[in-house]
Parts: sequence; structure tokens; C-alpha cells
Amino acid sequence: MIVRRSSFWFLILCFFIFLSLFLFKVKNEMIDFEVNYRAGDRIKWGETLYRAEDGHFQFKYSPFSSLLYLPLTYLPLDAAKGIWYFLSLFSIGLLLYLSQSLLKPEGKNVWTFPLLTFLLLARYFLREIQLGQINALIAFLLIVMIWLLNKGEKYSSCWEEKNAGLLWGLSMALKPYSLIFLPYFLLKKKWQTLVFGFLFLSFSLLIPSFFYGFKGNFNMLQEWQSSLSKSTPLLLDSQDNVSIFAFFMKWTQNLKLSLYLYGFTIVALALFLLYIIWRGLKINKALLLDGAIILILIPLLSPLGWDYNLLFSALGVMIILYSFDKYSRLWKTLIIINFLVIFFSLYSILGRKLYADFMSLSIITINFLLIIVCLSYLRLKKYR
Repeated sequence: MIVRRSSFWFLILCFFIFLSLFLFKVKNEMIDFEVNYRAGDRIKWGETLYRAEDGHFQFKYSPFSSLLYLPLTYLPLDAAKGIWYFLSLFSIGLLLYLSQSLLKPEGKNVWTFPLLTFLLLARYFLREIQLGQINALIAFLLIVMIWLLNKGEKYSSCWEEKNAGLLWGLSMALKPYSLIFLPYFLLKKKWQTLVFGFLFLSFSLLIPSFFYGFKGNFNMLQEWQSSLSKSTPLLLDSQDNVSIFAFFMKWTQNLKLSLYLYGFTIVALALFLLYIIWRGLKINKALLLDGAIILILIPLLSPLGWDYNLLFSALGVMIILYSFDKYSRLWKTLIIINFLVIFFSLYSILGRKLYADFMSLSIITINFLLIIVCLSYLRLKKYR
């Protein structure tokens, strides 16, 4: 009873801390949310979503994504921001909670791993909230998807695979980069997940026809593709782009060479993942390791992988923390150094020039590739 009461008051304290943070700071920011809020208002009136006059603050997601924000447009902007702010916090909390639940840390302090993971990735979580982005929600959907697939494998249930497919389809409809799970589902023969995922995705492409008509919706999809093709090349070597493509662009300043190196890296990573999956087809918690690696690859393989997208690594980081005693002394040293670099790579610590140099060298990309290597080590060692 005393523990429950202390937990209750701790949650109340956290609520007021986050409420104060929103009222005195975050409310005046969340610029990406404002872009999406405007898109939600535009689709409500059947107006075009993609406008050149919006400049840098163009809406860059699918027409279906704008529908997520439509209900919020009936509220004042500040109230809508508040709802989205707490939805993001809720998504982050559930992301960490479900990641911990998947690991089932028996005999250990169950809050240790979520707390350490949050601290290590705090920079990305806080940046996500500050911008009012949607990645925390998508990461939560994908973690639930992995949880369902893991449960389905354990109990040989098809129902979980179907629901996982619907969540996968929803995440793809909100942001296409969730499509990265497609090769894995094909390899693992998750046919029901694939069917239900693409059924939902197809449905999501048609829903905006209610506002634009079928022809208007088709034109809107073309405008979406056109806006992406025009805006993407300008951002490939942006300081905060942590993708592998951006890594090569920053180091070579040559678009054609970077494209070749990026393609070669994708092929190399694909072959490597095929190898480690083949080596450990029957190991315990294989789906968790595979899913954690694929989630980290989302910002690394996407040409526009912004630094805050690295919050997708939460499950992978937690697995490494949970399995720390399974590594050799050399690996433990490497992990500690890697996590320290991630933790201290803050603008407030490094300062403007050093931080700019750090991001321009894409060191953070190497940090998270090393996390994939550490997860792969567990995969090859037949983690149980």
C-alpha cells in the first residue's frame, strides 16, 4: 500500500513538472506540430496540402497523415498543442514500458532499464517533444506490433499477426519508412501480417477521397511525391541528418559518389542481416533482436533520417543494457564508451562550434551503427 501511494504521488509530481514545462516553454515551440495542424485544417476544407509558399515548413507526409490532426483543428492551437504534447509523452512512456515488458527482467529492478534508456536517449525524446513530431507515436505502434508478433509466435496465434499487420499498415500510412519491415516479414513468412498491413495501407490511400474526390485525391498524391522530390535533395547534407546517405554526403560532398556508397552499404547491411538471421533461426528472443535492429535502421537508411528519429533505438538500447553481463570485457568497454559519447553529445555541453563539427562528421551515425553491431553480437552468440 505504501509503495502504491508513493508511486501515485510520484506520478502526480511528474504530471505537474511536465505541465509546467509545457506552459512555460514547449507551448511556444512545437513548430512541426503547427505545420501538421495547418494541414489538418486544409484537408477539412478540401484545400491543397503541399504549397511551395510554405517554404521550409511544407507538409511532407501523406494526405492520410493530415487526418490524424483534423480533430485537433476544432480546438485552439495552444489546446491542440497540449493534447499532442501529452500524447507524445504517453507514447514515450508506453514505448519504454513495453520494451521492458518484452525483456521481462526477472530478479532485477524493472525500472532501471527504462530509466537508463530514457537518460541515454533523452536528447532525442526531448527534441521530438519540442518539435511536436509524430515519431514517438509511430515507435509506440511498432513496439506494439513487435509485442503482438512475439506473442503470436509464442502461442501460435494468427489473431496477433493480423492485428500486428494493421498496426504496421497504420504506421506506414503515417510515415512510409515503416516499410523497412517488408523484407523481414517476407523472409519470416508473416503472410497475414503482410496482407493486413497492405490492406490498411491501400485503404489509407483512398480515405482522403472523401475530401477531394477520387481524381482530386490522385492529384494530391502526385503533389506529395513532387514536393518530396523537390525538398529532399536540399536536405541530404543537413547537419542534423544522421542517415548513412548523409554520412557519405558530409564526407565526400559528392552526390553521385554518395549514392553509390549508400547503395553498396544497403546491400552489405542486407547481406549481413540475412546471415545473422540464418545463423540464429531458433534462438530465444530472435524477434526482439531482429525488430530492435530494424527499428534502428529506420533513421539510418532513410535519406532524411533526423537525429530525433534515433528514439527508435529505445528497444535496442534497453536490450544491450539488460544483456550487459553477456558481453566480454572488451565489448563492455566499447559499449560504455559508445553510450558516453551518445549521452554527452549535447549542444549545451559541446557548444556551438564543437557540436556543429561533431554533427558534420556524422559521428552519431557511427555510434548507432555500433549499437547494431552489439545487438548482432548477441544474435550470433545465440542469446537466451
